[in-house]
Amino acid sequence: MKEFSFKINGVEYKTAVKEIEGGMTEVTVNGKTYQVETEKKAAPAKAAAPKAAPAAAPKAAPAAAAAPANGVKVTSPLPGSVIKVLVSEGQAVKKGDTLLTLESMKMENTIAAECDGTVKQIAVTAGQNVMQDDLLMVLG
Repeated sequence: MKEFSFKINGVEYKTAVKEIEGGMTEVTVNGKTYQVETEKKAAPAKAAAPKAAPAAAPKAAPAAAAAPANGVKVTSPLPGSVIKVLVSEGQAVKKGDTLLTLESMKMENTIAAECDGTVKQIAVTAGQNVMQDDLLMVLG
């Protein structure tokens, strides 16, 4: 999957493109997924390869704004939209407690604590779109 972030008329769009078989491509734009019919040509495919390099810059931004060195980072397992955050900073949580609910491809996914700890940082808010591996919160 290739991820891109770009702006059109000042509006930021986060996208992910996943090639699937049969001339179809799965394109996700700000958490909404579309099945797109594509035509693959040999020459543009080679020219498209360098475009993947700029996509690395947006991936670095969430990590840079991220978390303290001491703590367990909770990251998004898939692109989607945060529906609700169920904890607050400073709150104690147990392994398996639900931290937030994430909507992806019209399905609600619960994000659970991987360990016992205290919520040190919450990096998202309800309604915010996230990409796979974006920081959601830090447990300490």
